[in-house]
Amino acid sequence: MRWAFAVANFVVVMSVLALGSAARAQQSWVGAGGPYVLTAKDSALLDEVQRRAVLYFVEQSDAVTGLTRDRAANNGTFSAAPSSVAATGFALTAWCIADERGWLRPGEARRLVVRSLKTLADGHAQERGWFYHFVDATDGTRMWRSEASTIDTALLLQGAVLAREYLRDPEVTALVNKIYARVDWRWALNGGTTVAHGWKPESGFIKSRWDHYAEMMGLYLLGMGATEGALPAETWQAWKREPVVGDEGRTFIQCGPLFTHQYAHGWFDFRGRRDAHADYWQNSIEATLAQREWSAAQAGRFPLWSRELWGLTASDSALGYRAWGTPVRPEDDEADGTLVPCAPGGSLPMAPAECLAALHKMKDVGGAELWGRYGFADAFNPQSGWVASDVIGINVGITLVMAENLRSGMVWKYFMRAPEVVRGMKLAGFSEPVRLEAVRVAREP
Repeated sequence: MRWAFAVANFVVVMSVLALGSAARAQQSWVGAGGPYVLTAKDSALLDEVQRRAVLYFVEQSDAVTGLTRDRAANNGTFSAAPSSVAATGFALTAWCIADERGWLRPGEARRLVVRSLKTLADGHAQERGWFYHFVDATDGTRMWRSEASTIDTALLLQGAVLAREYLRDPEVTALVNKIYARVDWRWALNGGTTVAHGWKPESGFIKSRWDHYAEMMGLYLLGMGATEGALPAETWQAWKREPVVGDEGRTFIQCGPLFTHQYAHGWFDFRGRRDAHADYWQNSIEATLAQREWSAAQAGRFPLWSRELWGLTASDSALGYRAWGTPVRPEDDEADGTLVPCAPGGSLPMAPAECLAALHKMKDVGGAELWGRYGFADAFNPQSGWVASDVIGINVGITLVMAENLRSGMVWKYFMRAPEVVRGMKLAGFSEPVRLEAVRVAREP
């Protein structure tokens, strides 16, 4: 049986490799520096990055359960890594992007999505609807004494809601609604006004809470918009928008690793909107460009770093996994010369000219060692020559999603029409979008 499903996966892989892009209008863009028109070279790079990312989610999702492995070698060899539920959320989005671009044969996206959703609905370890962070990809059982994770469940839900809205298929809709409805949002408050990071059967709730600016905006918006046992609207006001820093001539709410400024934006379209506290879209632009400037200023330590070669976010390193980024304080600076392609990759819509320049430069500098079956390796150090052997699913995923939002806005278009999303944004007090006409002034060749 598993062999038969593996053959089906092989057919999907060959479809991704063989089929061309679907013909359709491309969205124009205004990024941090004004109107930006993608060049033919830009489009060719984004095509390759996206196709190879889709291959990751096809090949590294279990042939029976559809659960996606947390990481894999960038040469495409078998990975024994557990599944990450967040990576599975990115996979659900990836298959919709591939379908929209014509890289999957008709019906394949639905098949892949349903396969995963059935496991998530009935065969994945969870507690009160909150999925365990890491599970065995072959059977969905908990691994590594991991937590029932609130943020990783939110990332899964973002992908699931996107798939529901894109496919508009009755079976997909029923499965997504079942998964969404069983999440016990108020239980995760653990008697407080903000959501706990997670829960473990051995020790109960994790003490840390989502009480400061980070990647968790989607968690609160989905919780407030839920149809069953929704989070109180007051939870949106309860977390702190700090620290506000002045860095490289820019003032913004800071959180060092760039993924914290990207993950909610992958699905939620914050362009032209703000709540009573901030313009989070502009905030992510400022954080991205501040990191670029900070990186260039480190050329005395790392001679190859520049305004064209920059980017830090949580990644592998020669000494293990690091959650590094732009330091708020000097003592937070752990940089050793490593650069992370998904840092500019995940900020593509925020600063297209600057981020595309970085990706082109990384590909040139890193060469064949950096560029593998699934695209860019997770990280590399141009000073020492070290290159990560693996890619990480969520890092591959955010680059894929943001590349598509830059090129067509497709993920935003479908996700933002979900009634739960509309309700959550309204309860958070977001204004109706303005200035959107300004982002449609050019065309991709």
